[in-house]
Amino acid sequence: MVDARPIANVIGALLIFLATMMLAPAVVDYLAGLPNYRDFLESALITGGVGLAMKIATANADLSRLNTRQAYLLTVMVWAGLPLFACLPFMLGAPGLGFTDGYFEAASGLTTTGSTVIVGLDALPPGMNLWRGMLNWIGGLGIAFVAMIFLPVMRVGGMQFFRTEGFDTLGKALPRATDIAWALLGVYAGLTALCILVYLGLGMTALDAVVNGAATIATGGFSPSDASLGKYPGAAEYAGAAFMLLGSFPYILYARMAVGQRGAMVWDAQVWALLRWTAYAVASVTLWRLLTSDMAAEQVFRETLFNLVSIITGTGFFSGTFAAWGGYSMAVALIVGLIGGCSGSSSGALSVFRVQVAWAAVQSQIARIHSPERIAPVRYAGRRVEDEVINALMLYVTGYILLLGVLTVAMSLVGVDMISALFGIWTSIGNIGYGYGPMLGDTGTFRDFPDAAKWLMTLTMLLGRLGLLAVLVVALPSFWRA
Repeated sequence: MVDARPIANVIGALLIFLATMMLAPAVVDYLAGLPNYRDFLESALITGGVGLAMKIATANADLSRLNTRQAYLLTVMVWAGLPLFACLPFMLGAPGLGFTDGYFEAASGLTTTGSTVIVGLDALPPGMNLWRGMLNWIGGLGIAFVAMIFLPVMRVGGMQFFRTEGFDTLGKALPRATDIAWALLGVYAGLTALCILVYLGLGMTALDAVVNGAATIATGGFSPSDASLGKYPGAAEYAGAAFMLLGSFPYILYARMAVGQRGAMVWDAQVWALLRWTAYAVASVTLWRLLTSDMAAEQVFRETLFNLVSIITGTGFFSGTFAAWGGYSMAVALIVGLIGGCSGSSSGALSVFRVQVAWAAVQSQIARIHSPERIAPVRYAGRRVEDEVINALMLYVTGYILLLGVLTVAMSLVGVDMISALFGIWTSIGNIGYGYGPMLGDTGTFRDFPDAAKWLMTLTMLLGRLGLLAVLVVALPSFWRA
C-alpha cells in the first residue's frame, strides 16, 4: 500500500498556502467597502484550519524519500483536491454558486482552462475577480510552487514532480532541482509583472490589468469582464497575443537563458514550430475572412491573430464575434486547439513536441513502406528518438483522440447537443476555455449545461492538466499493490 502520510502533509501545507492567498481579495473587498470580504475570511479559516489539521496529524511523515507512486498520487490529489477549497469563495459570497458550479469554476481556474459558468463578471466584487485571476496564476505553474516549497526536504525524490508534470530539464540547465524551481518562479513572476505594466500603459484599469495579466501569462483566460479582452480593442489585443505566446514557450528555456545560454530560445525546435504553425493558421483565416466579409483588413487581422493565438496557447480570451466567423475558421480553430502550446509551459492539449515527434514517426513509417530495406530512424531536433519514447507518445496521442470522442458521446447522452458537446470536451481536455454551440448562444458560458455535463467537463479538465496517463496510472489496481 502507498503511505499516504507524506501526501496528506504536502496537501495540508498547500491548503495553508491557498488560505493565505485568499487574504488578498479579502483586503481588496474590505478597502472597497464591500461585505464580500467576510466570505473570503471565512473561506480562508476553513481552508487553513483543514490544512493545519492535516499538517499536525502527519507531523511524523517522512518527506525525504517520496517515491514514484507517491509522486503520481500526490500530483493527482493536488489538482483534484485544491478546487474543493478554492471554490468556497464562489459558494459563500458573490456570485453564490452551488457546489457543482463552484467546483467547475475553481477547477477551470486552477487547470488554466478558462471556461466559466458566471454571467455578469463586470458586476462582481473586485476581490472575486481578483480571486479568479489568482487561481489562473497559481495553476499556471503550480509545479514550481510545489517544487520551491518542498524539494529542499524531498532531496532527489523531489524530481519526481517534474517527471509527472512533463517538465524536461533539457540537460539540467541548472545544478539543482531547487534552483530550477526558483528560476521557473522568477521567470513566471517577471513575465507577469511585465505584462501587467504593458496593460496598464495601454489604458486598462488596475484591476483589469492585474487579472488579465495573470491570466495571460498563465494561459488561463479568466477575465474580469464578460467581453474578455474585447473590452480593450486595439493595441491590447496585439500585446495580449504576444504575451500569450511568451507564456506558452517552455519556461525552462527562460531559465537556461538566465544562466547564460542565450540561444536556448532562438534555436528551440518547439518554439519555431509553434510560431510557424500559428502564422499559417492566422494567415489562412485572415485571407478567408477578407474574402467572405467587408470588414477592414487591420481589424480582421487583429481579431484573427488574437483569437487563434488564444486558442493554440490554450488561454481562452476572445474578442470580436469569433463564433460567427464561419465553418472554415472554426475548423482551423479546432485543429490548432488540438495541437496546443509547448511542452513545459502552462499550455494544454497535445503540445507541439508530441505533434512534431508523432509526425516524424509517421514520415518514418511512410519511408519504410516505400523502401522496406531503408533505415529511417525518427529524429527530433537532430537527435534520434528511442522506440520506447515513440511508443509512449503514440499511446498518449491515441488515448487523447479516443478520449475526445468517447467523452463527446458521453456529453451527448446527458442532454447536450453534439456540437456543444464536441467543443465542450475539446475545450476541457485541451484546457482551452472557448465554448461554441447552441447551448452557449445566450450567455457565452457553460451555465446552462446539465450538472452531469459540467462534471464530465471538470473531469476532462483535470485529465487534460495532468496529461491523461497520470490519472489512468493511479486508477489501475496494480498501482495500489506493493
